Amino acid sequence: MKMKFLFSFCLAAALSASAQGYRDGIEYFKADQFDNAKEILERNLNDASTDKALAYYYLGEIALRDKDFNTAKADFDKGLAANPGSALNKVGLGSLALIQGDVKGAESLFDEAKKVNKKDAVVLTAIGRAYFNADPVKYAKEIEKYDQQAYKANSKEPSIFVLRGDREAANKEWGDAAANYENAILYSKGLPEAYVKYANAYFNVNPDYAIAKLQELLEASPNSALGQRELAEKYYQNDQWAKAASAYGDYIKNPNHFKSDEVRYSALLYYGKHYDESLQLAEKILAQNPTDVQKFQLMRIVFLDKKDLKDFPGAEAAAEKFFALNLPNLKYSSNDYSSYAEVLQELGKDSLAVPALEKALELNPDKTDIYKALSSAYSGAKNYDKALEVYKAFIDRGDYVTNDLVTLANRYQNVAATSEPGSEKKINAINNAIATIEQIIAKVPDNPIPYRNKARMMLVKHDNQPSEEMATAYQKVVEVLDADPSNKEKRSDMYSEAYAQIASYYISEKDTASAKAYYEKMLELDPTNDALRDYISKMK
Repeated sequence: MKMKFLFSFCLAAALSASAQGYRDGIEYFKADQFDNAKEILERNLNDASTDKALAYYYLGEIALRDKDFNTAKADFDKGLAANPGSALNKVGLGSLALIQGDVKGAESLFDEAKKVNKKDAVVLTAIGRAYFNADPVKYAKEIEKYDQQAYKANSKEPSIFVLRGDREAANKEWGDAAANYENAILYSKGLPEAYVKYANAYFNVNPDYAIAKLQELLEASPNSALGQRELAEKYYQNDQWAKAASAYGDYIKNPNHFKSDEVRYSALLYYGKHYDESLQLAEKILAQNPTDVQKFQLMRIVFLDKKDLKDFPGAEAAAEKFFALNLPNLKYSSNDYSSYAEVLQELGKDSLAVPALEKALELNPDKTDIYKALSSAYSGAKNYDKALEVYKAFIDRGDYVTNDLVTLANRYQNVAATSEPGSEKKINAINNAIATIEQIIAKVPDNPIPYRNKARMMLVKHDNQPSEEMATAYQKVVEVLDADPSNKEKRSDMYSEAYAQIASYYISEKDTASAKAYYEKMLELDPTNDALRDYISKMK
């Protein structure tokens, strides 16, 4: 499995022949993912297969959206230097003039662009988009004019319908937007940005339909990095973890994937319980000088992977490095601290787990499991008072089950057992333990265990000396056990405990006959107990 996983990464370099190079950057741009587009375009700018005039046009458009007007002009000029006949770079310069308020200059540049190739629907649509980007309300007439001119030039040009869809989406007319994107798909037979925008328009309404549309895109354009990434993301956003992991696994073989997506893939492998593969990938990326954000995420994954692989010493060391990062603007989560505490408890370091769980509870006071874990850590550290306090706070929230009351009773019992004999603290703990057990009995009246626990508390109450209260409680245990004849075998140990404690009470009362009767019941359960037989024979 590991060799197969490593091989998939080695395969990435061999895929460059089938990759789309700078064209992936254009697809990202047209899907309105400008940062991603810039990274891909710059990454492929010096590749021999790159159309530099086209690449610089889109880089200029990205700079324009960032209001970096000097860079935008420089990029459009570089595009024209690469190809003086590039109509789109003239449109780009016109867009810059329009945004800067030079309407006449923009119109002149647009006219120059139109002269390059008259009646080019792509160029006409690009001019319409320039007006749309500048101010869709102010230039509504110009946008409509160029829409009609482009449609007249080529009624099946997909970019016309993408712009129409964007105009509808800007007005939150999602149905009309989707219809236009559908037309763009129809006429292009696989226009990636149309599929992606269509999927985004539908995702919140019908995620399965949106995902199916992206699957359709990859059938038409299997090497589209945009399509691969968007499908993986939609699976992720729809909580389909296994499918998201599989889709990301395919996508990161594409040379135009992003480093941040490798981090996401490592996380998805973790959530999919592929801990070895997740750890291997996370450590690989960490060795490649990732960004601070990526380093933070990856070190978290390494720590969690080692925890779930049950490498607790390794997990402890990884967690300590993770928490030592303390990078600005990057926050540790409640789960980070509670997972660290879990590791410490596995290593028998309950006292060290306490502050981690306290921090986890501070960050997420509504997560009831943290109360229980913190109480357990306090108990493991023999701080029974705090263990009780925290567990009581959990119970007081009201979101508990009957078995949680059993734990609460045990917490009271621990406090009672470690308090000064006869002290008010001890008496209160005993009374609260018994009251809690009574609540359990009310919920499960046919279960002998709560009755047994009540009887044991009577022993604690009387400093482990026999008492009538104890004997009565154990007699109730026997009564409940007798309701099911099979208990003589299934719960013989509980019978023996009850008979022995009742007998000890009668011994203390000097009622030898009654004590002997209960010892004989014990012998019936264990007829091979020769020591007990001998003891009974000597009783007077």
